[in-house]
Amino acid sequence: MLPYLLKRLLHTVYVIIGISVISFFFIHLSGDPVMLMLPGDASHQETEDLRERLGFNDPIPVQYVRFAWNAVRGDFGESLYYHVPVMDLIVERLPASLELAVAAMVLALVIAVPIGIVSAVKRGSLLDMGAMLGALFGLSMPHFWLGIMLMLLFSVQLGWLPTSGRGTWLHLIMPATALGMSLMAMFARLTRSVMLEVLSLDYIRTARAKGLKERMVIGKHALKNALIPLVTVAGMQFGFLIGGTVIIETVFAWPGLGRLVVQAIFNRDYPLVQAIVLVMAVIFVGMNLLVDLLYVYLDPQISYLEEK
Repeated sequence: MLPYLLKRLLHTVYVIIGISVISFFFIHLSGDPVMLMLPGDASHQETEDLRERLGFNDPIPVQYVRFAWNAVRGDFGESLYYHVPVMDLIVERLPASLELAVAAMVLALVIAVPIGIVSAVKRGSLLDMGAMLGALFGLSMPHFWLGIMLMLLFSVQLGWLPTSGRGTWLHLIMPATALGMSLMAMFARLTRSVMLEVLSLDYIRTARAKGLKERMVIGKHALKNALIPLVTVAGMQFGFLIGGTVIIETVFAWPGLGRLVVQAIFNRDYPLVQAIVLVMAVIFVGMNLLVDLLYVYLDPQISYLEEK
């Protein structure tokens, strides 16, 4: 178990370093942030003085080494646009994005997994066909369209939920639903597909032949093996949710990390963009590491095979 964990941790470090290098060099190809910070009538000397003070005159590799060394210590510098420490902005916005992503993921799993199990057990029934038809609609609806429709119905027409912003749990219902709808459809179809495959295996037939109750066969024997593909997809999707909620955050004026990175890109706020990209990368690879550990719990043979 320990060699398996150390190997995964080493891979995680390599990925984070690679992402930081790629993002740093590509971001610096987008333009000169000094020209954005200074007024249009600034003199050439003022421009060069500011560029020297910010370290933009140094070679790109030197700038990257300085950035990486400071990042390891948790110092991402000061925002060029907001003029506050970058880490303060991330700490302020990250909880909102995590809250929205966790709510969408939990909502999707709680609803989709039982639907997928029932559809697999009742294969070919009206319930199965209705659930899969609903999943097809869920995959087809764009997030922003569903968000606007929910807003028009529950906020404008009925007045049950607040239109936008972040505050109470009522503010979370519509954006989490809009964000989690496609996940529900994906997880329901995946759960059904994997459960159908597992239910056709020999050990399931053996368990039934022994006289075990159907609930025990489904819940204890079939579901645990069916969870491995679901855990993989859910872990990857959660990583995507952290940085992929820009549209939903915009529709519902949700003060998350997605809106912040878009604003930073438009403002050419290099330190802020670099820090957000690195934080998102750490979250994503961290979720993949957690998925790998869950693999070992669900199927201990994985750790044994990796060590061999």
